[in-house]
Amino acid sequence: MSIRVVVADDQELVRSGFTMILEAQPDIEVVAEAGDGAAAVAAVGEHRPDVLLLDVRMPVMDGIEAARQVCARSDCRVVMLTTFDVDEYVYEALAAGASGFLLKDVRRDDLVHAVRLAASGDSLLAPTVTRRLIADVIRLRRERQRPAPQPQAPQAAAGRLSVLTAREAETLRLLARGLTNAEIAAAFTVSEHTVKTHVSSVLTKLGLRDRVQAVICAYEAGLVTPGTPDPA
Repeated sequence: MSIRVVVADDQELVRSGFTMILEAQPDIEVVAEAGDGAAAVAAVGEHRPDVLLLDVRMPVMDGIEAARQVCARSDCRVVMLTTFDVDEYVYEALAAGASGFLLKDVRRDDLVHAVRLAASGDSLLAPTVTRRLIADVIRLRRERQRPAPQPQAPQAAAGRLSVLTAREAETLRLLARGLTNAEIAAAFTVSEHTVKTHVSSVLTKLGLRDRVQAVICAYEAGLVTPGTPDPA
């Protein structure tokens, strides 16, 4: 069964280039293209794709609002496209429900891999990359003396974590620091299967889509903060 994809970008050459690459794959079908955010939302509603490739900066409706609407109304996985490796809008896109992001100069093979990965339900970004991205964006905002928008007040976000056991909260903290399941298993002296169970429980209890959303939640709750040292 083919992976159904919608490609949304206001630059026709970008759209057609991504479409050509994806259509060349035997297991991927581009069911629609869109040139603005509103058209992207409409295309997802009409075609029910598995994955939406969505530019962060779009006319009519920006990519963040489009991602928010798509994630709220469907199970479609949203992968954001951006020109810069640190884009101030990427954090909001991830918080809105996007599963990750790609640079527009992504290599052909990496684009195809990203679509397949997103369609399978996995997070597109390694936790370490996600954490560094969020930390960079928050740091840049603070330097500009602009408070980072938060969907919830810090106290409310921290209160969400009260449903977690101590081990689940620690699992979330280590996820946000960028540790893999294997590294968390070593830290806890348990099996990777046990860690996967903890991660699944964290996502279920907090109503999160994936590990990317877990990292967002950990930052919003103050469980980790920008500047936390990388794990050794």
